[in-house]
Amino acid sequence: MDFTLSKEHEMARKLFHDFAETEVKPLAQEVDETEHFPKGTVEKMQKLGFMGIPVPKEYGGPGADDISAAIAVEELSKQCASTGDIVATHNGLCCGPIINFGTEEQKKKYLPQLVNGKVGAFALTEPNAGSDASKGTTVCEDKGDHWVMNGSKIFITNGYVADIFVVFAMTDPSKGTKGISAFIVEKDFPGFSVGRHE
Repeated sequence: MDFTLSKEHEMARKLFHDFAETEVKPLAQEVDETEHFPKGTVEKMQKLGFMGIPVPKEYGGPGADDISAAIAVEELSKQCASTGDIVATHNGLCCGPIINFGTEEQKKKYLPQLVNGKVGAFALTEPNAGSDASKGTTVCEDKGDHWVMNGSKIFITNGYVADIFVVFAMTDPSKGTKGISAFIVEKDFPGFSVGRHE
């Protein structure tokens, strides 16, 4: 098997590497020590297409492959693991489920937003279950024309700044782990709130 990167991937690596050296590295210690979200850096990454790397072109993204997304996280994380995780969570854990499992309506609504300035998060971990989805207690009930979700999540990367969340909840306990569903939740939905910054 040949693991040599293509010319396009090498060009992408140089872009990510150079950005990490000039924009991420100088702030890495401060981000670590103050535990703040590097908003200015994220805005620059959004303009360069780092936030939404795998989003197909028809939804406003660059339509790059998973290797490009992995290279971005690798290069950013060499200078600041937090910045790498912000991008990995946004691209892989928020955009990814919508790309792969969302309806066409959801893709058209949310993916352009996630490419153009909205920050994404992934909400699975719970206080009494950790990241074991089968032990989660968050539930969501179908009320006909809407769903009602009750529960809480913890340790959500990007959580305190995110606009769009992919949230996991039990919808049919009789099906066990097959009764768990993923929902797209906007930060302004009624009843939704973000707790303290961990």
